[in-house]
Amino acid sequence: MEDCNHRPHEEQQQPPTSSSPPIGTCCKCGGPTTFAPPPPSPSFSEISPPPTYRPIRAPAIPPDPTSQRAIMLAPIPQSHPVPPLQGYNFVTPTKRIRSTDDISHFHNSDSGKHFLGFIVSLSDSIRGCKISDPCHVSQTVTAIVSILETLTLWVDEIPPVQQAARYGNIAYRTWHEKLVENAESLMMKILHEDVKQAKVEIAAYFTDSFGNASRIDYGTGHETNFVAWLYCLARLEEIVEEDYTAVVSRVFVKYIDLMRKLQLVYCLEPAGSHGVWGLDDYQFLPYIFGASQLIDHKYMKPKSIHNTDILDNFSKEYMYLACIVFIRKVKKGAFAEHSPMLDDISGVPNWNKVNTGLLKMYKAEVLEKVPIMQHFLFGSIIEWYVGFSIPASM
Repeated sequence: MEDCNHRPHEEQQQPPTSSSPPIGTCCKCGGPTTFAPPPPSPSFSEISPPPTYRPIRAPAIPPDPTSQRAIMLAPIPQSHPVPPLQGYNFVTPTKRIRSTDDISHFHNSDSGKHFLGFIVSLSDSIRGCKISDPCHVSQTVTAIVSILETLTLWVDEIPPVQQAARYGNIAYRTWHEKLVENAESLMMKILHEDVKQAKVEIAAYFTDSFGNASRIDYGTGHETNFVAWLYCLARLEEIVEEDYTAVVSRVFVKYIDLMRKLQLVYCLEPAGSHGVWGLDDYQFLPYIFGASQLIDHKYMKPKSIHNTDILDNFSKEYMYLACIVFIRKVKKGAFAEHSPMLDDISGVPNWNKVNTGLLKMYKAEVLEKVPIMQHFLFGSIIEWYVGFSIPASM
């Protein structure tokens, strides 16, 4: 038999005695050998310690617990009446926010307070209402819905192109270019004769409401622009407080439907998504309005989002449930893994706490974030107060 390096040849002629038992195993044939086994090699951890373990899914808390506590302790935003615009001097709106000081400047100004108050008023207007419930629908609301339906038809007319990239279909740029080209003429369908020159100002908010054509993305900043556009119409008195319920249940619902179609057809990237720490990759406000709809509901509680029968039967009437259905449609796997924050919120005891908590979170995570608000526009309708001094206590 082939020498398997049990021992050098000259030593093998003297078989080992019983006092020298084999102390190893041949690596080739598996037979006994008197070679001493090699010294143990240092463990992997001694050579190179393993990298710090990072779970595939991040925990369902924001990276900064201090920020989370600040949100919880913050006062609940309150509704404010929208002040009518006094005097007309319409301009092309521009960006003003570049730093956290600018953010504080905005939120301590009348513009910031009234804008956030308008969002709270919209939330209050839909409290306890289903989407299909009868409500006052003005000519302006009807005109806005018609415009959104036109934009939806354009998606059908401009199909996605075949491309290697999975996200960001370039056909979206064609759709967005058509939006920009027609924006001012679309505004003319809403504005009364005495404020038609406002088209140059409000069209900028409108075109920024549907995503960015260069990056082919969409996020909560664009959604905020849509509400800013509605706020401008309120300041121009094209929308009045009586219209608020229809603005949410007819206009905003139609807007969200359009945005979901754009996301699916053109594969829009999420803009500035917080990933697993965020509420949603794209939207925020339908959760606020949707939670308001469900306040004091007799049967549906926050934990009801895990009930498939409830989702199937009531998602067309309640925005919050519709958001959950859409997420389950576009994301695979366990809900608690891909949407842990929503899963955590489902443990809140009632919808009123969900609504107020989301309002505070929206202010902190959207309206107070420079990366989002640096794109926000200011003109004569949403004013940037030059020389406004921030209180010393702030």
